[in-house]
Amino acid sequence: MDKKSIFPPAKKLMIATAILSAVSFNNAVLAAEEEEAESIVVTGSRIRQAQAEGANPVKVLDRATLDQSGLKTIGDILAQLPGSGSALNTRFNSSGNFGFPPDGGGVGAGAAQVALRHLDAKRTLVLVDGQRWVNGSSASGVSNSVDLNTIPISIIDRVEILEDGASSIYGSDAIAGVVNIITRKDFEGLEINAYGGMFDEGDGETGQFDISFGANSDRLNVFFNVSHYDQQAVNAYDRELSKYPVPNTGVTRGSSGTPQGRFLFVDPNDEVNDLTINDGVTGIPTYDLNNPGGPNDDFHAFTNNDRFNFSSYNLYVTPSQRTSIFGQTTFQVSDNVSFYTKAMFNNRKSTNQAAPEPIFIGPDAGTGGLADTVIIHETNPYNPFGFTLDEDNLIFIGRRPLEGGPRVFKQNVDTTLIAMGFNGSFMAGDNDYYWDVNYSHGKNDAQQTTYGSYNIQRIKNALGALADCQALEGCVPLNLTGGQGDGSGTITQEMLDYIQPVMTDVSDNVIDTFSANISADLFEMPAGYFSFAAGIESREYRGSYQPDGLVVAGESNGVPSTPTRGEYDVDEYYAEFKLPLLKDLAAAEELTLTLAARNSDYSTFGSETTTKFGALWRITDEFMLRGAVSEGFRAPSIGELYAGASRYDAQLTDRCSNYENTQFETNCSNLGIPVNYSQANPQISITTGGNPDLDAEKSDSTTFGFVYSPGWVMDVDWINSLDFKGTYYEHEIKDAIQAIDAQTQLDRCITTLDPEFCNGISRTAGGAINGFNNRLVNIGVIETSGYDFNISYVSPQYDWGTLNINWTNTFVSEYIEEALGEREDLAGIERNDSGIPEWKSMVNTTWKRNDWSLGWTMRYIDSLTEACSDTLDNSPNSLTALGLCSNPASVDSESTNELDSRLYHDLQFTYYPDIDGMDMELTVGINNALNEDPPACYSCSLNGYDPSVYDPEGSFSYLSVRMRF
Repeated sequence: MDKKSIFPPAKKLMIATAILSAVSFNNAVLAAEEEEAESIVVTGSRIRQAQAEGANPVKVLDRATLDQSGLKTIGDILAQLPGSGSALNTRFNSSGNFGFPPDGGGVGAGAAQVALRHLDAKRTLVLVDGQRWVNGSSASGVSNSVDLNTIPISIIDRVEILEDGASSIYGSDAIAGVVNIITRKDFEGLEINAYGGMFDEGDGETGQFDISFGANSDRLNVFFNVSHYDQQAVNAYDRELSKYPVPNTGVTRGSSGTPQGRFLFVDPNDEVNDLTINDGVTGIPTYDLNNPGGPNDDFHAFTNNDRFNFSSYNLYVTPSQRTSIFGQTTFQVSDNVSFYTKAMFNNRKSTNQAAPEPIFIGPDAGTGGLADTVIIHETNPYNPFGFTLDEDNLIFIGRRPLEGGPRVFKQNVDTTLIAMGFNGSFMAGDNDYYWDVNYSHGKNDAQQTTYGSYNIQRIKNALGALADCQALEGCVPLNLTGGQGDGSGTITQEMLDYIQPVMTDVSDNVIDTFSANISADLFEMPAGYFSFAAGIESREYRGSYQPDGLVVAGESNGVPSTPTRGEYDVDEYYAEFKLPLLKDLAAAEELTLTLAARNSDYSTFGSETTTKFGALWRITDEFMLRGAVSEGFRAPSIGELYAGASRYDAQLTDRCSNYENTQFETNCSNLGIPVNYSQANPQISITTGGNPDLDAEKSDSTTFGFVYSPGWVMDVDWINSLDFKGTYYEHEIKDAIQAIDAQTQLDRCITTLDPEFCNGISRTAGGAINGFNNRLVNIGVIETSGYDFNISYVSPQYDWGTLNINWTNTFVSEYIEEALGEREDLAGIERNDSGIPEWKSMVNTTWKRNDWSLGWTMRYIDSLTEACSDTLDNSPNSLTALGLCSNPASVDSESTNELDSRLYHDLQFTYYPDIDGMDMELTVGINNALNEDPPACYSCSLNGYDPSVYDPEGSFSYLSVRMRF
């Protein structure tokens, strides 16, 4: 692929020069003209217009709305909106638990994202002041989504959210909609903000401090901000649902990698041993070959009650510290030409933590790497069995070395932005033309340092023949088979020094953008001016991920991955037109059509053209209909195209394990699985990776809605204004880029024996899965539809104050994923830590009187249903037997659990003291005031609930002070 310079080539430079020449030529003409009514550019259109309520459904969160949330991260605020779906946030304790997702983007540790219409964050375009923001980095892949934690809330003036497809206006990624974050500009004076809060448990302390300065003159506008945000950790063991791997089940769903070890092997008597060391035993345990696990040795038969509770080491809320410096300046070069520049530096330091890393060895460890080949030689001085455990008799050993401490992942992420440009206007003939020329550079660098992992090659050395270990420099024989009953452990510091490294991974994302735009009212038609906007844009993306050398060499005991590096560029041209057809007629106060088209030429897959047709029909001054039909696309990202082979560990239920079903027994036998196979470990290692042959996703979107502002309210004493809005939406995505759900693939392999599902899944002779390829493909279709309904009310000014109520609702009618000929409706379903409620609602109520205001927000989340089968399906300890899940309707169906609806209440009280020379606000608030716990989720990966849908356990109280001079 030939690399293109992002700096404008001749064709772009000629356009920019022509614009600037026209500006200079028309300066004198424009100075003599009277200014027209002010017009603005609203998200969803490049054409300037006097009315904010146009043909596109745009939701605006102003500064007051952001403050009323009581939250200090824009990602958390957007996640609460009814139209938002599941997305990553700091309540996901990601690193070390999930591995690398199939999209090549890494785990996104410490990041926050937004996903409109539940269509994943990669299908929501994030802009800042109308320009693309750099994608995030967390040193674990090349992300395809913006990390909203790179944008400090203290620089935000408002957020405009377009919940409609907009690829013809903005290009790739705008399938589900656009989030346009508008920064503060016309700011005068000095503002100081201080904020602090914590959960009712006395943890999760969060603080923010920021200073803003702004100044304006006739020709110069300056804004400068410095902010620091600090969120402390909450431990999983301090919350009821997250104390155990699966809520309400104790340790029975814990790990088979225990501090005492699990030893599964065939002894010289051809008997299968499945043993663990008795409590209280340390050093080298005694083993009785004639009666393993009997009264004369230190072992007993392993049961589910011996499993390890890894949850208590996890984090419930991950700590994050962010420091940001932001500044922007606008200088009026002449009466109608302005130059702007902006720059930002943001540093994030965040941490994830997981239980001590288990050491799984033996053929059934299923890692697909060195660990599957590790043996314990008979000459190892700590081998209690008296014979070698190797590929001929070893099945599986799992040992949780508490001596090495928990796994800790520390991210250090730097985000930089430099942007500059010219904008202005000129007159040609009788028309004003508005133009802008822009260049921006964004870069996100991340470094992740990992503590508490192990070098599996050195473990292999330390467990092998004693003579071989002694021949290697620094090798120390390892006591992996000793107990830890007294808490002291058997792995010494000398052993740890040999097998335990500190590893560092790095990644980056870079975007360079050049754009030039022009818009104008061209000529007058009977119903108004025919308007247009047109422009060009060129972008270059670069991204890389470099794991630690130990990982690349395949010697890390943790999740393996390989480097990723790639780049691509795109040249785009667009045009948009506004045609006013009717005006001031009966049943047609206004009828306007909009048309847009954009061509995008990618170096990776070729050219794509998208179009959009919209209509606005204002039947009366009070009632308006609007709708649009649009095409969209999303180009495959660097991670999706070029990600090297990596792994994630999924909690999967193998239906060939202890399943009493004739059909399954027959099919499992045909797959070569022994009759008495029992799944030892519910974590299955999935191999993922990019696909350079991916094509772009393509979409069709339709919206239709109304806006009703009744005039009869003027005759109602208790109503000052009342507005109703409704929007129907429908999105269909073809050639969706994703990997088939791993559990679905495994289930359909077993039930159908179809090679399309079974290819890529390999097993050991004992039946355990030891290979599971799950690469990205253009897999199928996603279809979703639903509607929004909103009511806004403002009361008149009374002696007791004013009342403002906004009620926002989103209803999801369907969310269908079709893959490999199978269709599944996920509306109302919880799956893979991502729930899609059929109804989400938010009511914002604000009462103001003189120097006081009270805010009350109610947030409703409809119930969800999850499948909750597990590996204990025929035991007394199964989720069904414990009464936690419903009984399946048949032997071929799954048991389910209902995640009941939730209603959260947030309260905020603000006082505005009258102080000469200063505006002050004192605010106290409490989110989740009634301490509503999230519903227990038995299929969720961590912490017993879905943190992308629900608030964490506990109410959160805060206090803030704002002073402006």
